[in-house]
Amino acid sequence: MNNITKKIMIFSLAGIMQLGLGISVMEASPYYGDDSPRMVRLDDRHDEHDRRQREENERHEREMRRHDYESEREWHERQERENQRHENTMNEIEAALLGFIVGSTVNN
Repeated sequence: MNNITKKIMIFSLAGIMQLGLGISVMEASPYYGDDSPRMVRLDDRHDEHDRRQREENERHEREMRRHDYESEREWHERQERENQRHENTMNEIEAALLGFIVGSTVNN
């Protein structure tokens, strides 16, 4: 009888410890609870970031195409300028996602 009582106590304590560990992990989870306004704000920021990035990539693709009236040299010069502008714009979009305020350094 004494041996069965010890086993019941040990298994009960082990179960209580597992239950406590599970609850603590669940409370520490960022997805626990519906009252998390920061998660919503970050999702909105990511949606805006994705939209701006997609628009910039589409604009960049259009600008990289050669125009009918351009010579080979003019096209390459414009490509270099466009690549620099695209890189600056993408950096600004990434900085906005991270929360930095960046002034426009691109000359149109």
